[in-house]
Amino acid sequence: MENRKKILFLVTQSEFGGAQRFIYRLITNLDLSKYDISVAAGPEGNDANGLLFNLEKQGFNRFSLKFLKRAINPIIDFLALVEIHNLIKKERPDIIFLCSTKAGILGSLAAVLIPKSYLPNSKVIYRIGGWTFNDPWPKWKKNLYLWLEKKTAKFKDIIVNNAKSDARQAKELGIIPRKQILTIYNGVDAKDLKFLPEEKAREFLKIKSGFLVGTVANFYPAKGLEYLIEAANLLKDRDIRFVIIGDGQERKRLDKLSKKWGLESVFMPGAVPESYRYLKAFGAFVSPSLKEGFPWTIIEAMAAEVPVIATRVGAIPEIIEDGKTGFLVDVRNPQQIAKLIISLSEDKNLSEKITRAAKESVVKNFNTKQMLKKYEDLFFID
Repeated sequence: MENRKKILFLVTQSEFGGAQRFIYRLITNLDLSKYDISVAAGPEGNDANGLLFNLEKQGFNRFSLKFLKRAINPIIDFLALVEIHNLIKKERPDIIFLCSTKAGILGSLAAVLIPKSYLPNSKVIYRIGGWTFNDPWPKWKKNLYLWLEKKTAKFKDIIVNNAKSDARQAKELGIIPRKQILTIYNGVDAKDLKFLPEEKAREFLKIKSGFLVGTVANFYPAKGLEYLIEAANLLKDRDIRFVIIGDGQERKRLDKLSKKWGLESVFMPGAVPESYRYLKAFGAFVSPSLKEGFPWTIIEAMAAEVPVIATRVGAIPEIIEDGKTGFLVDVRNPQQIAKLIISLSEDKNLSEKITRAAKESVVKNFNTKQMLKKYEDLFFID
């Protein structure tokens, strides 16, 4: 027990998104005889569907941080910095593992303010799933986040990107940590994912007929969900239905857009626990994002043998070979999305060809074993 590597994971919020899914997948696959794991997260999304609640069920040590929140607020952010500082000083981890932007900035600053006597051999790893300064923010906000990333990079030993394009961008912009920047792709075990059969998944979603197009996403501006709704509007005269699983700040705007065009074909059931289980209900999975890191949902859809249509952002062109393992479209282009949906709805052979190649690619290139080994190598190197 005394020789176990002590790791503190820190993430901005508990609401399940890419960073939270990464933490859950990683630590539930680690050999806990070698690690002492704790996870800390802010209060947003800390409910029955959240990361901390699910980790508690698994018996992991976890901390809910009162002041760590996604929005910028100088007073609240200072209180979060003090809160994180006190937690790190108390826990004295060997590795401080930071996930998501706000946690990465405040966590690295809190760590560098702690006397070396408290953390004599500690290592700060920052895993970022897509730079937030690439989000559709106002220019001042983009510039602020870029400046903060550059200034706090020197307090981090290792930065892990899950897209080669993000790692290249970091180097070009001068986001340089103390030791190294590298890329590690997300991974899933296709054989262990418990997908419901198509009929049962459709029954849960209350959609029995028609070609079903779906996506799973938090309702944030960067997800570009309005362009999927615009594609639905272009196809409203066809027997095609749409399901958008998730929730968030964009909910009211998306509801309003759907009602404006009278789209009875669009169903938004809210956040659904283990939403990947319902992927086999879809005849096509669409990711219309304006910005991404490495989306778990895309490799899960590929593993479920559902054809994927996705925008050329983040790691997506590194995951999908256009026309072979899926289809790539331009951002903000509902016409391209609609055209590909028609092709997939009318050509079953095309779907089968794409999904076979996509699943083979996931098994070979994006599996949990590869991901796990690369992170464990980081934990034990000097």
